[in-house]
Amino acid sequence: MGKFVITKRANGEFQFNLKAGNGQVILTSEGYTTLAACKNGIESVKKNSQEDARFERKEAKNGAPFFNLKATNGQVIGKSEMYSSTAACENGIESVKKNAPEAEVVEDFE
Repeated sequence: MGKFVITKRANGEFQFNLKAGNGQVILTSEGYTTLAACKNGIESVKKNSQEDARFERKEAKNGAPFFNLKATNGQVIGKSEMYSSTAACENGIESVKKNAPEAEVVEDFE
């Protein structure tokens, strides 16, 4: 079972990582100024991850595939890692779809 882990950046902003059951990070958020905004971002991921059209498949300058998850307003709410192949990227998207809706939320900061 996946989980959202909220951490605090050095600049004081909050961010979350969605981790798969094996502990691998499959989605990383932007920085949020408040914990409440960060938690709203998590709720947005849970909702938007169930629509394939919300996943924007992209390619980095070095050719590595990755994806962004976008909210209904077009704002990016999470980014993936760089993948070695398109197939691996699609597996990452499927993992987000599977893990996000039921993932627990864990706060990992002081």
